Amino acid sequence: MNAVNPRRWWALVVLAAAQFMVIMDTSIIGVALPEMQRDLGFTQGGLQWVFNAYVIAFGGLLLLGGRLSDLLGARRVFAAGWVVLVAGSVVAAVAGTAWVEILGRAVQGVGGALIAPAAMTLLMMLFGHDSRELGKAMALYGAAAPAGGTAGVFLGGVVTEYLSWPWVFVVYIPIGLATLAAVPALLPAVQGRRGSVDLLGAATATGGIALAVFAVVRAPEQGWGAPATLLELAGAAVLLVAFLIVQRTARQPIMPLGIWRTPGLATANLAMALLGAAWIPMWYFLNLYLQQVLGYGAFPSGAALLPMTVAIMIFMIGVTARLLGRFGAKPLIVLGMLVLAAGVGVLSLVRPDGAFVADVLPASLVAAVGMSLAYIPAMMSAMSGVQPEESGLASGIVNTTYNVGSALGLAVMTAVATSRGAAELGDLSQLTGGFRAAFVGAAVVAAAGGALTLVLMRGRKASVAADARPEEARA
Repeated sequence: MNAVNPRRWWALVVLAAAQFMVIMDTSIIGVALPEMQRDLGFTQGGLQWVFNAYVIAFGGLLLLGGRLSDLLGARRVFAAGWVVLVAGSVVAAVAGTAWVEILGRAVQGVGGALIAPAAMTLLMMLFGHDSRELGKAMALYGAAAPAGGTAGVFLGGVVTEYLSWPWVFVVYIPIGLATLAAVPALLPAVQGRRGSVDLLGAATATGGIALAVFAVVRAPEQGWGAPATLLELAGAAVLLVAFLIVQRTARQPIMPLGIWRTPGLATANLAMALLGAAWIPMWYFLNLYLQQVLGYGAFPSGAALLPMTVAIMIFMIGVTARLLGRFGAKPLIVLGMLVLAAGVGVLSLVRPDGAFVADVLPASLVAAVGMSLAYIPAMMSAMSGVQPEESGLASGIVNTTYNVGSALGLAVMTAVATSRGAAELGDLSQLTGGFRAAFVGAAVVAAAGGALTLVLMRGRKASVAADARPEEARA
């Protein structure tokens, strides 16, 4: 049994910063989208692929990242992920065409898929000796994710306004290099274990997810009942069924199906998927509303969403962690999802001639509180019952469900918004009507997440802090 790592809190800074940056990578391009659309020739519907290319690669390969973390050692995979992320950032920054931009974003997603599960494994090893310390560490680590998502919008606005959109990718290069320099000194070396990599499982999972999102994105143009749409959806279903078959028959599957017998894992992952499917479309269309309807520039648009970041940080660190210890995960997830639904529901009342203070600020703060209450409890519930040696896999699963939910949610809400007029850039009434429809859809998803959690989740105490195994989790 190794001694407690004296540098564990400094290591947490590196891990939380990595989580912040990985999730920020999904949102930093939000404010830059209109300029990228003009420069690279994206259509209004195709613009979402700048986001989805990252999320599909990230979400589709997280299970592989978790498996590699267990086999090769978490620190080694964490560092490799940063190398890949920096490489993708270079490609995205110099892109001169839409398809190169999408390629660079996908490479960034691969890097994120290596970083996220490795970081979670390292965190569990650094703090698993003490359930109270683990709870605090998880609160800080968890707060970094949604805060990074919202802060990315603000930083993207600053960079786009005063430099240009390629710089939203350039900023990752020095940060990545600085992180790589800190890895040997602060992060513990973790021995991997023998085993093989389930490449067929990774290919079928990623292919199925990507094809499903692709079908939903194209459906409004070619019709939901069109042969091409039905063929694409059928192909996605075949690939995902093949993934399950491979997992059942492979000697060393990327996702052993037995892990789903862990109490609370399935329900917590369902909550995370629906949380992503509500939260990501909300900020995506809120940003477009600020710029394309209210006429905000890149920097004012990013600054307008900064209060959400502050609210998330305050509630996650100062409120949610305490409430979790007192009430358990289930009540907080249910309440958080319902509060999020209320906030997004109010956003569905936005007007073509609206104002930030009246139409955006109050509702966005309510939505931020809802996200703050639900995210950490859902994440900790998903990790609470797994064995230490499965922490990388469990982290990969829960991050996958959140990001797949985000991608599918955004694809569906984009389809809804487009069908209700969001493609009419010159008609503010039609454009606002499309955005309203997307907000209504996101609110319904959040409310459904709260209701399903209430019905399906057993017990009220489901947190890593409550269930940690101090002796088994020591690094």
